[in-house]
Amino acid sequence: MLHWLPDPEAACRHWLGQLRPGGALAVQVPAHHDSAVHRQTLDVAGDPAWTGRMGAARTAATHRPPSFYYDLLSPLVSRLDLWETIYYHVLAGPEAVVEWFRGTGLRPFLAALSSDQERRRFEQMLLERYTVSYPRRPDGQVLFPFRRLFFVARGPR
Repeated sequence: MLHWLPDPEAACRHWLGQLRPGGALAVQVPAHHDSAVHRQTLDVAGDPAWTGRMGAARTAATHRPPSFYYDLLSPLVSRLDLWETIYYHVLAGPEAVVEWFRGTGLRPFLAALSSDQERRRFEQMLLERYTVSYPRRPDGQVLFPFRRLFFVARGPR
């Protein structure tokens, strides 16, 4: 949930302050801002039909690179480990990509729309793009890569 907070720096500092000696802060956040699912969502959000209502949705999730967390945390902790992992979700098709993303990253975009008709149109435009970006494998499934950033900050200095 760190990526949904408007000030991840303050949150990390607060959590570090809650650690007991020998404790650790372990966090994972999405790191997919360069992915097709994210880029195409922003493209669709730029449609003239609703672009004026999408400002808050575009900035709802914060994205910070690994260097942000390193620079913030390394002076404060005795050890910091950072790494990225890509999880490949096997989904039933491009429609399942829309469904999967609907529960997370699409929420602010869909909330900005004023009717179910607009939400259906937004999702249909996404589906058209996701169908190209996430092609079906020979068995009909799609591989949906999702990158995550992990860090473990151990014990305050």
